[in-house]
Amino acid sequence: MPLVAKIVRSLGIVLLATTIASAALEAGANDHFATALGIQRPKEQVEAPDVVGTDPDGNTIRLGDFRGKVVFLNFWATWCIPCRLEMPAMERLYREFKERDFVILAVNVQEGPEAVRAFIRELKLTFPVVLDPKGRAAMAYVVRGLPATYLMDRKHLLIGMAIGAREWDSKDGREYIRTLLGEPR
Repeated sequence: MPLVAKIVRSLGIVLLATTIASAALEAGANDHFATALGIQRPKEQVEAPDVVGTDPDGNTIRLGDFRGKVVFLNFWATWCIPCRLEMPAMERLYREFKERDFVILAVNVQEGPEAVRAFIRELKLTFPVVLDPKGRAAMAYVVRGLPATYLMDRKHLLIGMAIGAREWDSKDGREYIRTLLGEPR
């Protein structure tokens, strides 16, 4: 084999090994942060059910509109104390990552637009909110308690789920989002 071909082959092997090692490290970091946050990982890859609804002002919002972004889908209600407690951390996380292909989509379960608007104003929330007045989206995700958060990759495959409030903007939370975005640590 000519010397140039051997060098090219060797470089190809080194690049492949580096890529595999990098992916393994990223998966390990991802698992570490998911565990630290108490995020359950699905046993198999499943595409996220599409959520379609309106915001409190009547504008249509579809989960599919965010394809290509990492999505943090949160089910909540204004009367839910743990939901109220985690919303400020979600807002801080959203503000930090919203320009980097990350979106938080908060689905309000079975409440009217007036109550939701007041809640959004009170907590100064800027991420998109969808009304789920009949609980159809919550049923599609088999939500059993609030708050419930589902995380999906850019292809909208479900990659994690958490029931209960989290300090989403903690160091582990921010690092977890960075790994999902494929950003270096």
